[in-house]
Amino acid sequence: MRCEVIAVGTELLLGQIVDTNSSWIGEQLALAGIDSHFQTKVGDNAQRIASALRIALERSDAVIMCGGLGPTQDDITRDVIADVLGVRLVRRPELEEKIRALFGSRGREMPANNLRQADVPEGAEVLAEMPGTAPGLCCPVGEAQVIYAVPGVPYEMKAMVGGSILTDLRRRAGVSSVIRSRTLRTWGHSESGLAELLADRITELDGLGNPTLAFLASGIEGLKVRITAKAEDDAAAGAILDGEEARIRAIIGHLVFGMDDQTMESVVIDLLRERGLTLAVAESLTGGLITSRLTEVPGSSDVLLGGVVSYASEVKYDLLDVPEGPVVSAEAAAAMAEGVRARLGADVGIGVTGVAGPAEQEGQPVGTVYLGVAVGDTAEAVGTRLPGDRQRIREFSTISVLNLLRERLLAIPA
Repeated sequence: MRCEVIAVGTELLLGQIVDTNSSWIGEQLALAGIDSHFQTKVGDNAQRIASALRIALERSDAVIMCGGLGPTQDDITRDVIADVLGVRLVRRPELEEKIRALFGSRGREMPANNLRQADVPEGAEVLAEMPGTAPGLCCPVGEAQVIYAVPGVPYEMKAMVGGSILTDLRRRAGVSSVIRSRTLRTWGHSESGLAELLADRITELDGLGNPTLAFLASGIEGLKVRITAKAEDDAAAGAILDGEEARIRAIIGHLVFGMDDQTMESVVIDLLRERGLTLAVAESLTGGLITSRLTEVPGSSDVLLGGVVSYASEVKYDLLDVPEGPVVSAEAAAAMAEGVRARLGADVGIGVTGVAGPAEQEGQPVGTVYLGVAVGDTAEAVGTRLPGDRQRIREFSTISVLNLLRERLLAIPA
């Protein structure tokens, strides 16, 4: 069973919206054991959409079309599907009633053009999930092929793909096994360095074929090591993942900070909470990014007291009691961590200063960063050189200082 994805929308081609839908669908197809060799983006043009769909049907058993199911004139996916299949659009009274009810439940009057969303290619089935006003479609093509159509709104698309489409594809493909993945999040080594540490194990797995390892550098989210296992059922796949995770942790355990959906900031918040400690943040080159990331964690107010963006040198001197002198230094970073801890009355303080660019500062090259941590009776700082442009340096500084704090917190009994 081969399934490909067609993402519809001129905004995707213009770069106004990043096509995260196709990447998510591709991941889900892989986990379901469905081969997917092609993904296509096409603008809101009937001829070009039809051409993309016909090409897809020549080389794949199933096609998932994403987008173009809205109520406006440029939402033409269902019209193109009907044209390619040589059928007419049929208005479904039950869909019309459901769309009216959705508007009514929100206390809004329904525009007349929304009724276009009740038009369905003849012979098509409507997917059970309908979180918005656009129904998803399952359109048979002859005896063996199928076209699915889902909205471009991510949460609507995910409900339909996860709820109906993957199940239907697995049934059509006769897939009985399951494919499951687990992601270990790491920080402190490059992708090539991590691969080198795991080289012997990767060689062993190449011979075994199951499970497999893959690396994904994800910036501020860390460097991910994904373990993927194939087995008869969830329990068997879970046992394979457990065993492989244990082997990997035995090799790189000190670099692993979290798993799957955990982030560095959520791990740090949990460690602070477990130890009954509060945190204050002082930022220079990161400009509030650290505090912003921490406040994205639900419940972070339990431990995070606040932050100071001390961008100007005078703010460091006057507000954080940083000694006058160079502000791109280990001494300044440590003083920032201690100063913000004292100023906000926190148990723990962190501080970051450095050069994000575009030019060197105080004789220090771009990428020079100092990370400060004040815990207990100690205020310390370490220096590092980070790669990339201004944004990447700021992001890497954020995860690096949080990782330094994580390591110090792990040394404190919970």
